[in-house]
Amino acid sequence: MIEKWRLLDTGLNDAFYNMALDEAISIARSKGIAPNTIRFYRWRPPAVSIGYFQSMKEEVDIEACNRLGIDYVRRRTGGGAVYHDTEGELTYSIIVNETHRLISRDIQETYRILCSGLVLGLRQLNVPAEFRPINDIVAHGKKISGNAQTRRMNTVLQHGTILRRVNPALMFRVLKVPSEKVRDKLIKSIEERVASISDILKRDVSFKELKEALIKGFESSFKIRLIPGELTDFEKDLAYRLKHEKYTTREWNFKR
Repeated sequence: MIEKWRLLDTGLNDAFYNMALDEAISIARSKGIAPNTIRFYRWRPPAVSIGYFQSMKEEVDIEACNRLGIDYVRRRTGGGAVYHDTEGELTYSIIVNETHRLISRDIQETYRILCSGLVLGLRQLNVPAEFRPINDIVAHGKKISGNAQTRRMNTVLQHGTILRRVNPALMFRVLKVPSEKVRDKLIKSIEERVASISDILKRDVSFKELKEALIKGFESSFKIRLIPGELTDFEKDLAYRLKHEKYTTREWNFKR
């Protein structure tokens, strides 16, 4: 009998709720209240998320974000600072118990396995996607998806971005760089190293088309069936509480 997972599409939300909900689902999964889950979501307003071990003051131009109406939040996962554009990217999260057949004790191998769903999904769109260690997906040698992972409470959370469009100039208006000269070099470097689906396919791919392709990729790679579902009351209540008691607070976002 084919294994069934829950599929959530939580749409557009602010950065604080998005991060709170990833944690709430992880806690619900650890308690057996929620099933293994794949979630799609987007960011409105746009946001910058920083890795758990980073310093907000060192990584993010707070004044520029405030001026442009861009959120900034700390993730539970590691990695670097990421700019999340409302129209430019789709974000996903995978929440699965740590004893599941897809999860290896080797973190690198787990990245490869979980990213394989994204790779197959992108190939559904004729994007020549490949996994590149440690945790990237590339096409024609350029990064199209970055991913991060954490293991807590016997549960694995992996989330990441799939670039639909990319705007390096805006990205470096909100991330800290030493000077305008360095900024220009970084923009050129990003243009050489990063690609979006629209760059590769020379056409716009709708969010609906992208999500449908990724669903097929996850189902094929993971040997599962994704069943559209809803959040439990526990997850809704906990996400609301985590948003206001943790992810919007200065103590969390500026803890380093």
